[in-house]
Order: sequence, then structure tokens, then C-alpha cells
Amino acid sequence: MRQAGHDRHGHRLSALIVVLWRAGLRIHEALSLTETDLDGRRGSILVRHGKNDRRREVGMDAWGWSAIEPWLADRVGLPVGPLFCVIDGPTRGRAWSDSAARVELRHLALNAGVRRRFAPHQLRHAHAVELMHEGIPLPLIQRQLGHSHLSTTGTYLEGINNQEIISTVHARRPPMMHASAGLAL
Repeated sequence: MRQAGHDRHGHRLSALIVVLWRAGLRIHEALSLTETDLDGRRGSILVRHGKNDRRREVGMDAWGWSAIEPWLADRVGLPVGPLFCVIDGPTRGRAWSDSAARVELRHLALNAGVRRRFAPHQLRHAHAVELMHEGIPLPLIQRQLGHSHLSTTGTYLEGINNQEIISTVHARRPPMMHASAGLAL
């Protein structure tokens, strides 16, 4: 995000990153948002067109809301419509295309020194893993991400490294009863 710049284009790109990462939206969900889908007072975003055109409401943390403020301030000067819109030219105010947004995100990742291939969906996976690390129950993560099946959410969390698994199991408390208790036949 530091590489995005501090002009309108940079603010829009940073806001898109924040919505993908801190609200866990899919790229097409973020690009389908309108200005009225945001409710900063409640800290919620209304996703009208999720996967399979399902509607859901998601939360976003206070840091996320503060991070998109520069874009929201710039957005006021553009025609009413899509939250993430074209800034200049004859299509000013119209929806920013998926392909154009992806190209800008890839260029930004390269400028930031990201050497691996970058896909916006990685920010959604990062959101899920962060929620899990914060102790958020799996069913709530499932609802936030809009997954129909808990098993889909589980695949998002497979990126946990082995050291974390070992440390967690190693840190378990000792048993409260003798190991042979309940084993008598």
C-alpha cells in the first residue's frame, strides 16, 4: 500500500486493497460495491452481488475504515455510482473493470518488490487466516467470507505453517487426570 502513492489513483488502489484484505471480499464483490453499500457507523459493507449472486453483510475493522477515508473523500468529486470507478476520461464515474484493477494491483506488487505472482484473492485468504489467529470461530469466518460450506473455509486456512502447529500442540496444558483413567476394562 505504501507504493500506491498519495494521489486519487493511489487512494483508490489502496482502498481496494483494504476492502479485499480487511473485509475479505472477492475482487468482483469489491468492484460491484456502490457508495451506498458502505455503513461506516455500523462498520459494515453490504455485498449485493456475492458468489452465485448471493447477498450478505460483512464487517470491517476501524483501521480498515480509516484507511479507505482518503479514497472516500476523493470519490465525492466524481459522479454518483460504483465505489471503485474510473477516475479520468470519458468513462469517468463508471465501474472500474476487473482486468484494469488486476493489472494495477500486479504492477503495484512488482513495485513493492513482491517477487511471486500476486493475485487479489490472496488478500482474502490472508483475511481468513488473520481472523483465525485472532480466535474468531470458524462459522463466523465462514459467514464473513460468504462460503456455503465450512469445508471451503477450511481450505483457506491450510496455509498455516508447520511450526505454528507444533508450537500450538506443544503448548497444551498437561492432562487433568491420570493417563490410565477410564481405560480399565
